[in-house]
Formats: sequence, C-alpha cells, structure tokens
Amino acid sequence: MAQCITCGSELHPDRAKKYNYCMAPECQEKNLKGLTMVAVGVNKSAEQYMLLDEQTKDQLASGKFADQRRGSFGTSVPSASPSEARTTGTPAAPRPTRPQAKRRPARPRPAAPKPWTKSQERLALLYNEQGKRPEEIAQKLGLSTYTVSQIILGSRNRGKL
Repeated sequence: MAQCITCGSELHPDRAKKYNYCMAPECQEKNLKGLTMVAVGVNKSAEQYMLLDEQTKDQLASGKFADQRRGSFGTSVPSASPSEARTTGTPAAPRPTRPQAKRRPARPRPAAPKPWTKSQERLALLYNEQGKRPEEIAQKLGLSTYTVSQIILGSRNRGKL
C-alpha cells in the first residue's frame, strides 16, 4: 500500500496512481504544485490553452503554434530586406499602400413594425400575469404562440414584468 510522503498515512489506491500525498490540508499545502497554463493563438476565432511543460516549450520554440492572426499576407517566399537588396544589387520593391477609406456614420435602422397591436400586447401581458400559458393566450387573441411568446419576452426584457 502506498503511503503519503508527508505524514506517512496510507493512500487510497486510486489516489496513489497520480499522487504521492494524502488529502490532509497540511499535506496538500506542502505538496500541491500549481500548473502553468499558456494560451496559444491557433486561429482567429479561438485560443487553445495548454499545460506549459517541456514538450509544449519545445513546440512553441519550433513555431508549431504560430498565431495565424499575425500571419503575413501574400506569398510565403520571404522577400529580400532593403539591406540585402543593396548588397545584391537588386532594388527593393516598394511596399504598396492602400488609401484609407472614409467611413460614413452608421444610420440607425428603423424599428420593424410589430405584428400585434398595443391592445393585443396589453391583453397578452394581463393573461400572462393571470397564469395563462402562451398557447391559451394565442387562441384568445388570434395570434400565434410564437408571437405571444415574443410579446411576453419583450416586456420582460424591458422590465415591465
């Protein structure tokens, strides 16, 4: 049977598979080591989190997890730097510049007309307060269940319920 390296008590067989110390607070405080995590930019929509161990350090150093958000655009063949161009005798190509586009201020969109009247909205909210289900309310008002649900949810979001 495995024993705790701090206090000498017996370890549960399942715990002994991964740890060499017991669950006593003093043993945990002395032996518990935090994990170092690293965020790796994998693509433009997400990052990947990994434990920072020797293998991950080697992979990071080799460039395996190059952040695609900071990648270069265009050809993958490196061009000559201006200092190399002077030594080889070929002129460096000028970098193309794009003119800055002027942005217009965004116009507010007009609110879409609601497919119900104000009186239908008031009645739907009253029926809802009485405990009626959206299906019952929809039958009474001649609306769809979806529309009644939208009325109720909209009033909740506005703080009226």
